[in-house]
Amino acid sequence: MLTAVVTLAALGLVAAFGLAMAARIFAVETDPRIQLVEEALPGANCGACGYPGCSGLAKAIVEGAVGIGNCPAGGENVAHTIAKIMGVTYSGGSERMAAIVLCGGSDQVARKKFMYNGVRDCASAAMIFGGDKYCRYGCLGLGTCAGICPFGAIRMLPGGLAEVDPAKCTGCGKCVDSCPKKIIKMVPAKRTVHILCSSHDKGAAARKACDNACIACGKCVKAAPPGAITIDNFLAVVDYGAEIPEDVAGECPMNTIVVRKEPSGCESCAAAAAGGGAV
Repeated sequence: MLTAVVTLAALGLVAAFGLAMAARIFAVETDPRIQLVEEALPGANCGACGYPGCSGLAKAIVEGAVGIGNCPAGGENVAHTIAKIMGVTYSGGSERMAAIVLCGGSDQVARKKFMYNGVRDCASAAMIFGGDKYCRYGCLGLGTCAGICPFGAIRMLPGGLAEVDPAKCTGCGKCVDSCPKKIIKMVPAKRTVHILCSSHDKGAAARKACDNACIACGKCVKAAPPGAITIDNFLAVVDYGAEIPEDVAGECPMNTIVVRKEPSGCESCAAAAAGGGAV
């Protein structure tokens, strides 16, 4: 009995020694900066960078496959932190983007053709005759985009519309992909004039479906700088590369044009990027 115990103990020691040697011989050296970069990233694993998660992006940054400013959710603050880890200088990246829901058709102004009592999911609702609104382009108001936003930047208004807080939005784009109506767009956060309508119906039909619908009257086109607002298939469209005076909003007879501003200096944007969206 004693011999058997000693033999098993000896075999265990030999096996342990063999495993230790194998671990040392076949060990894969990892750059310690990968973990540091991953810790600097927001940790939302949103995929907006093109990688399945923050760990994949961190490895790509350290290996030089992508730039240090490749995390849209992290923004400038995260990029500067990563630059310090990598020992380089970050000179700035592209313009900060934020999502916006291009629809003003709340329950108070948009008419419905039936009452939807199914699964509270916009994609599911859109499968039933395109949704419950007469406007086939309108927000369905079931909050799929709000539920998928990893930063809590989208809230559902009492009137059944989704609204994006530009201060909390990090530009990850997950809400854009989740909307079955494709009415959520990424726009420059510093732009303030927006047309909250996506309907391409002709004026009379659009107005019949929603009191706030764009009727393509062209008044905003005349009031804005040349080319800043155009009519595309019965819908006024903003060129976000142009500067548009905010008083253009007052020219719209349908109250379709709104002015949305992000906080001055966007201090809360920095807080959102650093703290996972909480402000």
